[in-house]
Amino acid sequence: MPTADCRLLHHGRIMRCLTYLLLLPETLKKSKKVGKLPDRLPVCYEILTLSLTSKKQQQQQQKQKEKKMAAELYPAANTNNTNLANGTTVADAEKTKEVQVSQASSSSAATTPTTQQNINNNNVDPPSWQCSHPTLRERNALMFNNELMADVHFIVGPLGASQKVPAHKYVLAVGSSVFCAMFYGDLAEEESEIHIPDVEPAAFLILLKYMYSDEIDLEADTVLATLYAAKKYIVPALAKACVTFLETSLEAKNACVLLSQSRLFEEPELTQRCWEVIDAQAELALCSEGFCEIDLQTLEIILRRETLNTKEVVVFEAVMSWATAECKRQALGPTTRNRRDVLGKALFLVRIPTMSLEEFANGAAQSDILTLEETHNVFLWYTAAKKPQLDFPLSARKGLAPQRCHRFQSSAYRSNQWRYRGRCDSIQFAVDKRIFIAGLGLYGSSGGKAEYSVKIELKRQGVILAQNLTKFVSDGSSSTFPVWFEHPVQVEQDAFYTVSAVLDGNELSYFGQEGMTEVQCGKVTFQFQCSSDSTNGTGVQGGQIPELVFYA
Repeated sequence: MPTADCRLLHHGRIMRCLTYLLLLPETLKKSKKVGKLPDRLPVCYEILTLSLTSKKQQQQQQKQKEKKMAAELYPAANTNNTNLANGTTVADAEKTKEVQVSQASSSSAATTPTTQQNINNNNVDPPSWQCSHPTLRERNALMFNNELMADVHFIVGPLGASQKVPAHKYVLAVGSSVFCAMFYGDLAEEESEIHIPDVEPAAFLILLKYMYSDEIDLEADTVLATLYAAKKYIVPALAKACVTFLETSLEAKNACVLLSQSRLFEEPELTQRCWEVIDAQAELALCSEGFCEIDLQTLEIILRRETLNTKEVVVFEAVMSWATAECKRQALGPTTRNRRDVLGKALFLVRIPTMSLEEFANGAAQSDILTLEETHNVFLWYTAAKKPQLDFPLSARKGLAPQRCHRFQSSAYRSNQWRYRGRCDSIQFAVDKRIFIAGLGLYGSSGGKAEYSVKIELKRQGVILAQNLTKFVSDGSSSTFPVWFEHPVQVEQDAFYTVSAVLDGNELSYFGQEGMTEVQCGKVTFQFQCSSDSTNGTGVQGGQIPELVFYA
C-alpha cells in the first residue's frame, strides 16, 4: 500500500477512537436506561480501560509500600493502623504522637516560667540544664569536673596515685595567669593531657572548684597541699583563705610543721603566728609529733630561738627524737653515729651547759650522743674553777617575760571576811587579741605567813581547757602570789573564758575592791564580767583572783 494511504488509514483509526470517546458518556447513559451494556465495546475503549486499570493498580501498590515503610519507621504507631487504613496519614499520626508527648512532659515536669514559655512557643522539649541554672555562677559550677565540653585533661598526682581531671581552658585562663600563659601564651600547651605530678589530686580539685564557682572547701588534711597549689598557679584569694584557715587551726602540736611550710610559702603573717605559739607553748610544741617532721633547716632556726619558753633539757630530748625520726626517713639505723650525722651542726645549737648539773648527768651525759671528751669537758665546766672551752652555747635562753593584768584598784582585809571553806571564786574575761594564759595571781593571808592549797581552772563554754592543783605560801602582805597552769593556754580574741580558784586554808586573806570592767594591759584590752560559777563572793567589783598572768 502506498505510504500516503497508510497515513490516511492510521489517522482514520485515531479519529474513530476520539469519536467513540466523545460519545462514550451518552452510550453509557443509554445502556443504564436499557439495563444492558453492549456485548463488546470498541477496541479503543478497551485499551483506555486497561490503561486506567493499570494506573490504579500502580497507585495501590505505591500506597501499600508507603504503609509498609511507615510501619517500619514508626513501630509504635502499629496500633493506629486502623486509623491509617481509614484515611489517616502517617503525618497526621505523628502530629497526634507529638501532642501526646507534649501533654505527658507538661504534666510530669514542674511548671516553670521557662516551661510555660516553651509551650507558648510551641516548643515541647523539656527545659535544658542551662535554663534550670539561671546564673552564670551556677552554670560554671555545673561544669566543674565535668567531661561536657571539656577541652583539656590533667593527670594529677604522682605515678601510681594519679587522677584524671577534665577542665575547660577558658575558665582556668580567666582565673589564673599561669593557666592563661599555659593555654594562650606564646608557648601554649598543645597537648590534650597535661601531667601535674607535684600536686595532690584532692588539692587540685579544691583549686578548680574555687575557679569554677568561688566556693572554698578546706579541710585540715589537705589545706597545706591546697596552699601549695594556690601558690603555684597564682590564685591569691584561695591562698589567703588557706592561710586564714591555718591560723585559726594553729596549735602547739602543729605549730612547728606550719612554721616549716610558712617559710616555704613565704607567708610572714603565718610565720609570726607560729612563733607566738612555739615561744609560749614551747614544751608542748617541741614534744609533739609534728616537731619530728620538720626539715633540718627549720630545726636549726628553732634551736637558735632566744625566746623559747622552756627548759633546755626539754630542747635536748626533742632534738634526740627528731634525730631518730630523721634516721628512719633516710632508712638508717638509729645508732649514735647516724644520729650525729643527721644532726650535723644542729647538735651544737643545744645549750647543754645551761642545764642543771643533775639534768645533764641524768640526761645528755647518758645519751651516748656526746663523745667522752665532750661529756668530760661539760662536767669540768660545771665543777672546775678553770672551765674548759666548749662547742655549745653557754648563755641561757631569755624565754618570755610574763605580763600581769590587775583588775582591782585597791585591796583590803576585814575580820570574818574572805574566808575559804572549799567554795569557788570565779570571774569571766575576754580579750581583743590572742594571748596565752599562764596562771593566776591570788591574794594571801592577812594575818601573817600561811600556806594555801588551791585548784585553778580555765574553761570556755563549760569545757575545761586547763586545770592544776598546787600550793602557795603567802607572807602576810597584800601582794599577789602566782599560781601556774601546767602549760600556757591559748585564748582567742572576742570570746569569754572563765577562770576559777578553789582555795583551802585556815587564815583569812586580803580581797580586792574597786574592780574595773575593762583594763588595758600593754597592747591587750581585757573585759571582765561576773561568773555564775562564783559561790564565794568574787565578782567584778571585788573578791579574789586579782590578776591574770599571760604571754602576748
